[in-house]
Amino acid sequence: MGFFGTIGYYICIPFAALLRLFYNLTGSYGVAIILFTLAIKLILLPFQMKSKKSMLRMNRMSGKIQEIQKKYANNQLKMQEEMQKFYQEEGFNPMSGCLWSFLPLPILIALYSIIRQPITHFMMLGEDVLHKLIDAAYNAGINMANIVQLAEDGTMALSSAGLPQLQPYGQINLVNAIQTQLPDAVSGIDGWVNLNYSFLNLNLSTNPWDVVKDFSFSWACIGLILIPILAGGSQLLMSYISMKQQPQQGAAAGSTKMMMYTMPLFSVYIAFIMPAALGVYWIAQSVFSLVQEIIMNKFFTKKMEEEEAARYEARQADRQKRMEEGRRQQEEQRRQAEKKQTLREKQKAAQAAKAAKAAKAAVSTTEAGRVGNRPYARGRAYKPDRYEESE
Repeated sequence: MGFFGTIGYYICIPFAALLRLFYNLTGSYGVAIILFTLAIKLILLPFQMKSKKSMLRMNRMSGKIQEIQKKYANNQLKMQEEMQKFYQEEGFNPMSGCLWSFLPLPILIALYSIIRQPITHFMMLGEDVLHKLIDAAYNAGINMANIVQLAEDGTMALSSAGLPQLQPYGQINLVNAIQTQLPDAVSGIDGWVNLNYSFLNLNLSTNPWDVVKDFSFSWACIGLILIPILAGGSQLLMSYISMKQQPQQGAAAGSTKMMMYTMPLFSVYIAFIMPAALGVYWIAQSVFSLVQEIIMNKFFTKKMEEEEAARYEARQADRQKRMEEGRRQQEEQRRQAEKKQTLREKQKAAQAAKAAKAAKAAVSTTEAGRVGNRPYARGRAYKPDRYEESE
């Protein structure tokens, strides 16, 4: 088991425990898958409600977003700057709604590993137990062609480590072979679970494509073929409803519509080439998602819209308040600037008046010193004809 295999193994542990719990309670692999799906939907419900709120906010902002896109259609850099500025003003992260939509993907991968490897990832038994059971089946003469890879001489092909190389669904086939042909081999194994893959008289460990190649008009074949078709059809219905609730325009609408058709077709293909149990999970997930959407639209969507509208009005009021505060600050700054300008002009005028007065005083003193009475000797006035008067 490599690095990624080890990480995948530990990711599977909580999901395997949950699936084992439901299987031990019901004794049916199909019912356990359905209950497992329901539990996962309930666990993810808070995240999906958050995604729903994000979608409502995006719908409310779509008009402004389209306006920015149209205005800066020829300037992508400016468009991104304006979009980022708009998101910051709204306090909105466009990735917040997308992140939660990826949560089901690792769960699907983990469930696929649990279904494909029931001994090591469902029962959580070690590799030593797996190889012991392979040797027991081989020594008992069980047909190993669909369990391990065989060499040309019919012996088991071994890896470089000397271990048998399993077929893609070798563990499932080994479990079925052991339970039907060699049940005593697992009687002393602690943690072994006898798996009943039958659900509605369908073997959920079978790949539907295998029955297509050996088709017969029986429920065992027709039912297994219907599972991938129902998986794709239910997903298509869910995608259609989601698209109606979140309308797109322009190029985004074309991409969304293409995804609405391609993803269900891809699901049909995957469900045909993998064990039918995975198709049951997809059907249950789509059905529960549809029921959840109906309930949310009836009881929660209106409330979320009202909350979003109230939040939007509060943001608008806060934005208006900040704009008014900005205008008041600008007006105050303008008044202060005018006041300072007026003060500077008064000071300048006072200085000019003072300088003029000083200049005038200097001129008066100079004129008085040239003719007539002028000060001399302790304040007495100078009289040019004073000697004539004394005679």
